Amino acid sequence: MKVTKVTKRSDTPDQYDIATGSKNFYVFVGEELVLVHNSPAVFAGTDPRDGQFFVAKKGIFNKNPKVYKTPQDIDDDTSGDLNDKLKAALKYLPALGIKGVVQGDFMFGAGDLETKTIDGEKYVTFHPNTIMYAIPWAQSKAVRQAKIGIVWHTNYTGSSFETMKASYDVDASKFRKSKNVWFQDSHLKNLERSTMSKKETESVDKLMSNIGKLFSQISGTTLRQLEAHPELPQTIETYNNTFVRSGASMQDPKKHTAGLLRYIKTKYRKEINARKTEKGKGTQRAKLKNILSFFSPENKKSLIKMFELQREMVLVKLILVKKLNSLSSYDTFVKTKDGYRVTGDEGYVAIDHISGNALKLVDRMEFSYNNFSPDTIKGWESKSRR
Repeated sequence: MKVTKVTKRSDTPDQYDIATGSKNFYVFVGEELVLVHNSPAVFAGTDPRDGQFFVAKKGIFNKNPKVYKTPQDIDDDTSGDLNDKLKAALKYLPALGIKGVVQGDFMFGAGDLETKTIDGEKYVTFHPNTIMYAIPWAQSKAVRQAKIGIVWHTNYTGSSFETMKASYDVDASKFRKSKNVWFQDSHLKNLERSTMSKKETESVDKLMSNIGKLFSQISGTTLRQLEAHPELPQTIETYNNTFVRSGASMQDPKKHTAGLLRYIKTKYRKEINARKTEKGKGTQRAKLKNILSFFSPENKKSLIKMFELQREMVLVKLILVKKLNSLSSYDTFVKTKDGYRVTGDEGYVAIDHISGNALKLVDRMEFSYNNFSPDTIKGWESKSRR
């Protein structure tokens, strides 16, 4: 199996299961495992319109593509930390001999590297997002010498920016080396430890069997009614996120369902009280009545089964995430007001090449909590990046 890393911003916290609002997670592309960051994105390569080298941010895919070929182009459109990084990219990336167009993530630029001793070990660190990456000093010479650091993850091919198609197959070994640029593609190597043990496999098999049984007990009518109440799944996600924010997990599906009902009633009472006119209050009362109409005895019974299924799926996910975390070849920490705390990588996504469907695997009690928590100091909060 080939393992790769890519970059993509995660979904907004109150709408989707990843519930992060940002940052860093692994994905599977077919049989490839991909690491995702939300450091500032950079595009680089040859403009198909005139053959000139360029760098760009995501405006490359505008109706009128925005690319930068001179420092003045960058100054005219950007400022601050991103301006500095793009100008460094324009200066140093041509030495790599990039063919076509590639996309990557800035891991660090001038002033971003720090030397830290954590638990008695000396590291060179960079902190592009929620997680701080720590390279042991003995392995960090190339990082320390570089002016910028980039992880490449996506190739783009096509006769114009508007028609380019993406593929997650960047091979950085084809780029020329430069001491000014620390770079790598997204291929991970340490896969000999990726096979689950017999005990882990048995645990997953048992959980998956129970998940199948639970799914068969969920009424199809309930699922169709959920589909007919699109505001309800979003409300459930928001309700679930209140647990993530507080660092709590779902224990009892029956109590969780009862808590959901209380949450909905409290939410709409606030909406009703906030309205100035009787008409406005009536609109909110009608919304509450409509959403409560879903909670028939049969639907509540199925909803409890759905939450129980969700709990079992989380247990499967945590086994897989723990195994995948063991592949990391660097150390990862979160920075808190009280110092540094060891953390895992941020998550994983399985992508089906045929259908394009994606399944996200995130340890929400770890990564998502860190994103939500005001006690976790994020990389973008540093003075140099404001």
